[in-house]
Amino acid sequence: MHSWTLDDMPDLSGTTAVVTGANSGIGAVTALVLARSGARTILACRDPERGGRALDAVRRAAPGSDTRLVALDLADLSSVAEAAGRITKETDGRLDLLVNNAGVMALPLLRTADGFEMQFGTNHLGHFALTHHLLPLLGTDAPSRVVTVSSLAHRMGRIDFAGLDGLDAEDGYNKWRAYAQSKLANLLFTAELQRRADAAGRPILSLAAHPGLSATELGQAGPRLAGRPWAAKLERATRLYTQPPSAGALPTLYAATLPGALGGSYYGPRLLGETRGGPAPARMSARAQDMDTARALWDVSARLTGTDADAI
Repeated sequence: MHSWTLDDMPDLSGTTAVVTGANSGIGAVTALVLARSGARTILACRDPERGGRALDAVRRAAPGSDTRLVALDLADLSSVAEAAGRITKETDGRLDLLVNNAGVMALPLLRTADGFEMQFGTNHLGHFALTHHLLPLLGTDAPSRVVTVSSLAHRMGRIDFAGLDGLDAEDGYNKWRAYAQSKLANLLFTAELQRRADAAGRPILSLAAHPGLSATELGQAGPRLAGRPWAAKLERATRLYTQPPSAGALPTLYAATLPGALGGSYYGPRLLGETRGGPAPARMSARAQDMDTARALWDVSARLTGTDADAI
């Protein structure tokens, strides 16, 4: 069976894409490939300095491309709103592709600027709010796609509406439980966005992807913040058996460009339990397909982020 590669990327001239977390890892690869394929590409990054370096790298590797940088801190809802306003100006009112890629993993208990548990607040609520702010740009005069990056870890997750802050009455905070919950929320958001777009007759495809086991900087922030630099070095050693970001980005790019993709689809690596290899349909947990939970999570997320649950 033909394995999809970057050689299968279509010409994206005339389209506009936004990639969150585009300063490193899978996001950096995604932004570069989109720019090389002709898309006007906006790198939405938290750290202006690192974002600037990433922007320069894309421009060097894709000379002549239309690439831009927007400051975006998903852990601060005011920053999300400001970034959406800037993106609206940069895109001339039309957005063809939004890649909700940025994320944090296995952090010690931290809070966002708005008081949410950092992993749920960044990985889910930040992207939920950003997508809502950008809805007027999506599916305006042509179909648009929203691709949200989840994780194999979603299979261990459950949505605890009484414990969205990551705290459990019996055993306190568990960083991996909080991470899995946030990644499950990504898939439930994907499904509910598609359901609502279909009901409203909006030409929006909501899809999800995961990178398998990929060597990125994602796993190093937690140990550093917890004061365990040795653990960050140990995480780097795992790169001996993980695939590079260039391979980890393939499912995201596949979801972003595959002709005939169906809304709500989920893609990941096709080999070794979805840990590596070319992109293919991925397996969702039963909880990720619970539409009652998806609807409830949407309403709660809208309330927490101060957005309109019925905006679409």
